[in-house]
Amino acid sequence: MDNLPDIVSGLQQVFMSTAFMWDTEVLHKYGTSGPRYTSYPTANLFRGDFGVSAYLEDLEQLRQRITPVSLYLHIPFCQKACFYCGCNRTITRDRGKIAAYVDALLLEIEQAAAIHGHRRVRQLHWGGGTPSYLEPAEITQLMHAISSHFDMDGSSSRDYSIELDPRSIDESKLALLKGLGFNRLSMGIQDFDSQVQSAINRRQEFPMVERLTRAVRRFEFSSLNFDLIYGLPKQTEQGISDTLDKVLELSPDRIACYNYAHMPDRFPAQRAILASDLPEPSERIDIYASIGERLTSAGYEHIGMDHFARKDDELCKAAREGSLQRNFQGYSRALAEDLVGLGASSISQVGDFYVQNERDPEAYVSMMEQGSLPIIRGIRLSEEDKLRRYVIQTLICRLRLDKRAVNRAFSIDFNRYFSGQLQQLKKFEEDGLVELGDTQIRITEAGRLVLRNICMLFDQHLGESSAVRFSKTI
Repeated sequence: MDNLPDIVSGLQQVFMSTAFMWDTEVLHKYGTSGPRYTSYPTANLFRGDFGVSAYLEDLEQLRQRITPVSLYLHIPFCQKACFYCGCNRTITRDRGKIAAYVDALLLEIEQAAAIHGHRRVRQLHWGGGTPSYLEPAEITQLMHAISSHFDMDGSSSRDYSIELDPRSIDESKLALLKGLGFNRLSMGIQDFDSQVQSAINRRQEFPMVERLTRAVRRFEFSSLNFDLIYGLPKQTEQGISDTLDKVLELSPDRIACYNYAHMPDRFPAQRAILASDLPEPSERIDIYASIGERLTSAGYEHIGMDHFARKDDELCKAAREGSLQRNFQGYSRALAEDLVGLGASSISQVGDFYVQNERDPEAYVSMMEQGSLPIIRGIRLSEEDKLRRYVIQTLICRLRLDKRAVNRAFSIDFNRYFSGQLQQLKKFEEDGLVELGDTQIRITEAGRLVLRNICMLFDQHLGESSAVRFSKTI
């Protein structure tokens, strides 16, 4: 590409920006509801009649691919309910129920290898729920099954990660994870403030997290991520400042800072949270601004909408080089073209299809015991979907879109094809949220907070499923 140096230089300028001069009143008017764009088209558009036979035919043509693959395993179980959580999870202490689910996962791993071929696994992620809630023997059994049916990448460039609840992990389990090949860990912190922890039913003391973090460093994992959430009940700027003092003391490699989505009608556990305890929208923006200022001042680079990484971290390098991707696990490096999801509710992105497994864990187990394919819905992407996915993914990952690259890839005239969207973007430009040029669109630092709003302009399906409620964009 002749213009590659210009693109790389532009990306570096975007990701090196540390100014958080945000106009709260301007941003407040963009506080509508919208998708998070972990996929496009979004999951609410998946249908039961998407054509599973066409999907299997497509897979038959793709089976001989020699390209690597990403695997995602969903472990839905938790010992206690965190009131803020919007994930597909099951609260249980019934180890028999968990063991039955693990047996079903073992069957699906074998099934997936037969369908997709024994391809090399460059990326592996275990999410939930609480994957670390599994017994050591169950974790070992699942990892050995994956190794038996897929070609596991043993290089240092692999990305094998697992989500941890500090309350369900100890040093012996960390040692096991290291021995099994995991090299990246993500720890759910949310907030260290005791009042916030009580309000969300998730008490975890700082000394416990500190002890685990030291053990992670001692076992030499490649990367440690902390998940934080802003907009939680009882949260204040001072409280989040105290939390950041503790976070920076532990110095994780990455920090994901998510916006709490209060949707009690959709997630019953959130009914335990009083709406009056939630920060006002202007307070949420101020809290997020303070997080951004502290983290960038401490040497982290702001990535995409809600991630931060140290300058030498692989995620930060991917952001600079333009190889960052956003999928159902958030932001990550683009190491594989296809993503295969395993377990209840997991989503696969393979070829021209998105497909999702049965959401209910017990129904999923029953389907696997009967030898059925656990897929219940999906969607086949049209050429128009691919074009708009490219635009949305590029904006949400690179914060910059080269119109010429779109023209070359899809044989269109961007300015003419998206003339309506460009006209709508002018109000964002007037508010200092984007910069519109003849050949590019660039998101400003303040524009990160309205990235979802900007992407919504290019979403041709928005509004097709009126029954679905999305979270607030700000």
